[in-house]
Order: sequence, then structure tokens, then C-alpha cells
Amino acid sequence: MVTGSKELIRDINSNLVLETIINHTAISRAAIAKHLGLTKATISAIVQELINKKLVIEIGSDDTSLGRKPILLSLHKKAGFVICIDIGVDTISALISDLIGEDCSLKQIKTPKNSANIVSVLIQLIESMKLPKDTPYGLVGITLGIHGVIANNQVSFAPYYNLSGINLAHGLEQHFNTPVYLENEANLSVIGEKTFQYDYSNIANISVHSGIGLGIIVNHQLYTGYNGRAGEFGHTIIEIDGRQCPCGNKGCLEQYVSERTLLNEFATMKNLDEVNFEQFRVAYEAEDSDAQAIMERFIKYMSVGVNNILNAYNPDIVIINSSFTIFFPHITERIEAALTSRMNSYIRIVPSVLQDTSILLGGICLAIKGFLGVEMLKLNHIDIRS
Repeated sequence: MVTGSKELIRDINSNLVLETIINHTAISRAAIAKHLGLTKATISAIVQELINKKLVIEIGSDDTSLGRKPILLSLHKKAGFVICIDIGVDTISALISDLIGEDCSLKQIKTPKNSANIVSVLIQLIESMKLPKDTPYGLVGITLGIHGVIANNQVSFAPYYNLSGINLAHGLEQHFNTPVYLENEANLSVIGEKTFQYDYSNIANISVHSGIGLGIIVNHQLYTGYNGRAGEFGHTIIEIDGRQCPCGNKGCLEQYVSERTLLNEFATMKNLDEVNFEQFRVAYEAEDSDAQAIMERFIKYMSVGVNNILNAYNPDIVIINSSFTIFFPHITERIEAALTSRMNSYIRIVPSVLQDTSILLGGICLAIKGFLGVEMLKLNHIDIRS
């Protein structure tokens, strides 16, 4: 039988109380006691301690006609702030947020070609932003979204930029004196979708950018595998002895259907050095035959991929985060129509609503949970200002 000290039990109960307050937005002491099955005296003591720590505030009385009106509690969202930085292959995006994912501001810069001084670039980016003043705890966490594999809070593999051997966390922790969390961008994306948009127990979130990643939620928990490589969906082989991939294999999915690959192929069709998605979108809406051929390829390979995910993980919902489905939602319906297996069982297949902000919001959530010591968060999605 496992037992714990009084201090450990108190800490566990304190985290449960704080988590309950956060996820109910506004709740009374009596309602917390009923929800958690703890005594009112225990709840009152824990709440007072959280108020003393400036993590919880009283926000007024509940509207009730029976007896004494209970005082409602809420997380002190301005107690500190967090930052998430999505280090994309072409663009670095930084988002600042309070402790409930509100009052957000965004700034973007070009990703430097030389990654050797990336830590200095990130420090300059953060310090150039308008950081909140006079908060009790200040900056309480930084999350870095990496388009590659993370192990032991370091980059172990990134196919389209070189960050291996650079201790990103240490450099930022030393400068800002706050915890720094590194996480795969697809994992952050699925955390963002679950926290702010789709609260399902089992989620598969396909992230299609320069590569293809898969964020997996199983029984409400992020699944990362043995050493962080779970969800490297883009490196599943679909063509034996196919195109060479930076991972070392041939015929990987992302060499056929990532946005980078498809836009490069469209540029070749048009005898151009490169094209962006906006140029492709205009061509597709004009029913250009080359653009339509590219879209058909996206549908074909993505349908195969979704079918494999359904059979491997049996998620409640599949979210496709790609410009192809975000700007053309009917493409998701065509992908679903191509799933003819009688083995498939799922609730929904949808395009991402959060789009690229899902990575940033997922990182915000990760940093908030790290600071507050809570496991589950359900927050409201809000608009982000530049």
C-alpha cells in the first residue's frame, strides 16, 4: 500500500483545488468541496493559501436566492505571463499570454539562415515585445515549438534546419531565469486543439507544413512514445525505394504530400523558382489544371494516411492542420469520402480551426501547466493581436 506524508497529500489537494478553479472559471468554496469530495474546512484552508500566494482571487458573489450568497473564486490570470515561440523553418512566431490564454500578443520574424546564434535571436525577439509589467510572478515559463524530434528537452533530429547540439533551453533559462520547455510542434498543436477547441479523450492531429507530424492524445494524455518519436507520421514509408528523405529512408510520406513538396512541384509545373500557398490558392480557385492535379495528389495521399491513423490509433476525432484544408474545407469532406474501409470507426474528421496558432496556444498551455502544477486545462479560444 502506497502512503504519503501530510505535506504530499496537501500539495496534491492544493493542485486539485487550483485545477478545479481554473476549469470552472468561477466557482465557490462549497462547490469545490462537493466536486472534490473534501471537507469545507480543508478547502477553505487551501483556498486561503492560494489567495495568499496571489494565484486565486475572489470575484464577487454567486447569484442565488437561497441563504447567504457564496463568494466566487477565479484564477488570478494576471499573476504572471508565459511565452511560446514556434521556431518554423521560414518564420519564427512568438506569443505572449496571461495565465488563461487571454490578453495575447504576437510577433513574427524570419528564421535566420545561420542557426548558430539562434539563442541570441530568440532573446532579442522576446525583449523586443511588450512584456506585461507589475505582475506578482513575472515571466513564469517559455515553450519552444520545434519542427523535429525532442528528447530530454533538447533537439535530437530536425530535418529542415540544424538545431542539433544547440542547448536552447539552457541559454534562455540562464537569461530569463525561468523554465524553458521544448516540444515537437505537432504535439503542441494537438495540446492547443484539445485545450481550446476539441475536448475529446482521443485525438489525432495531423500537422502538414514543411514536413508532416502527428500529435496524439490517448485517454486525455499526450502520447510521445519511448523517446519522443511517436507521431513522426511524415516518415512512414508509402513508396518502397521511393524519394530520398532527410531521415535516411526512402519513400516517406512527407516527400509526397507535405506543403513544401507540393508547392515545389507546382512551381516546377509552372517553370517558376518557387511559389507560395497564396499563388497556389489563386490558381486552384481559377480551376488551373496543374493546381487541381496537386490537390488531387494531396487528397489521395492524405486519405491513405488518415486511414492508417484510424486503424493504428482509433481516435475519436482526426484534425487536419494544413493550408489545403483550412482554405478549402470541402477537401476534408473529399478525404473522408475516400475512406471506404468497413474497419474505420470515428466521430469526426475536421480541418483545424486554430490553424497555425494551435502550436502557439499549445505551448502557452504547456508553460501554464508547468507553473501551476496542474494536469488538465480547458480554456476559451480568443483572438490574438499582432
